[in-house]
Amino acid sequence: MRTPVIVPIETPTLGDRSYLAHDGAVAVVVDPQRDIDRVLALAAEHGVRITDVFETHIHNDYLTGGLALARAAGAKYHVNGADEVAFDRSPIADGDVVEVSPTMRVRAIATPGHTFTHLSYALEAAAPAASVAAGFEPVGVFTGGSLLFGATGRPDLLGHEHTHDLVHHQYASARRLADELPDAAHVLPTHGFGSFCSAGSTGGATASTIGAEKRQNPALTQDEERWVADTLAGLDAYPAYYVHMSPGNSDGPAAPDLTPPVEADKDTLAARIAAGEWVVDLRTRTAFAAGHVTGTLNVGIDGQFATYLGWLIPWGTPLTLLGDTPEQVAEAQRELVRIGIDHLAGAATGTPEQWTRDALGRLERAVFADLAQVRHHRPVVVLDVRRSSEFDAAHIEGAVNIPLHELLGRVEEVPAGEVWVHCAGGYRASIAASVLAARGTPVVAVDDSFDEHATASGLPVTTAA
Repeated sequence: MRTPVIVPIETPTLGDRSYLAHDGAVAVVVDPQRDIDRVLALAAEHGVRITDVFETHIHNDYLTGGLALARAAGAKYHVNGADEVAFDRSPIADGDVVEVSPTMRVRAIATPGHTFTHLSYALEAAAPAASVAAGFEPVGVFTGGSLLFGATGRPDLLGHEHTHDLVHHQYASARRLADELPDAAHVLPTHGFGSFCSAGSTGGATASTIGAEKRQNPALTQDEERWVADTLAGLDAYPAYYVHMSPGNSDGPAAPDLTPPVEADKDTLAARIAAGEWVVDLRTRTAFAAGHVTGTLNVGIDGQFATYLGWLIPWGTPLTLLGDTPEQVAEAQRELVRIGIDHLAGAATGTPEQWTRDALGRLERAVFADLAQVRHHRPVVVLDVRRSSEFDAAHIEGAVNIPLHELLGRVEEVPAGEVWVHCAGGYRASIAASVLAARGTPVVAVDDSFDEHATASGLPVTTAA
């Protein structure tokens, strides 16, 4: 059996993977992100022609590049025939087989749970003619938002009224994959690498098989009642921009325009900040703290930039980016088109001194040991911007919890006084601190690991029983 080559295409800032699989001549692509240039470049690098593009589901966490890729490559675009879409596709359903080449084919398997119409795709390779089991044998399965590494896709993204049905579908779908596929088959999920589409922890795994999942995945080791209860209890908030993704994907997104945005000068930036537009500094939180344009927000390109910016920004708000280099702005622009933020009001690059006529703002940074010392000498507000589930698991006694994604709507609830803001590691704290600093709040950003140093610093930490 000639095993197909399977190449993951990582999008770590959204916690997703796309895949290119080929036999040396022709290729299929599964769940491509919207910036299809990197998929086309990968196919060219491998010297293969893309003949088929598959969607496991109508995505909720990003805009697909599937339609644009299929058109650019002259490939067939396989989307579940039961999905209501506004474009022509090659409808596919449970049990359908797509003969990609004499040595490689793809078989659709209905796996509802993440959505009602979710499909997984078994990648099958031709067995040697001399084999007793001559024919096609599964070598892997593209599971989308169904069976993940040690978890499954979440069942609540279509609304509360559907969650009960979908969670039971998800359990049955995981079992179906485990029953129908050999233990050696690779599990190839789209979600689960930090994506908020995951229900439960996927840990740090980067690869798995059906056999491994049978041993470790709660959906395959627990009875249905317990698994459903645990899954529903573990569901947490997900980014606000998700509400725009499914309609956009059903309409069929075009290829993005990655033309560099118009350059914004000092006066333009000042006017936009004064008008309440979003001017976002992409630099690291360390650089931002050392000096920034007053009124700007810090969402560093070095973290889950698109996830948190998309979660926080009122949809449609004019957006201007500030970065060290044009390459940094281009990276951010690429991240943003993946979630449907296509138009940028402008950008500026260089240093903060080149972006303003005013004195630069500064942001004090600290660690948990500093906070422990300060609390001995004066009262300060401790603002925890982690999600509620994180706070409930463990938090500093007396801390106020306003999750980052709720901060803009609840900023008036932040107690008056000197605010020390923290999260789990520092990235979200810097975003929150920049929001507060822009409003004139005296704020200190705690840039430190909560799990490693909060208790060790001597701070009183309450943990769940």
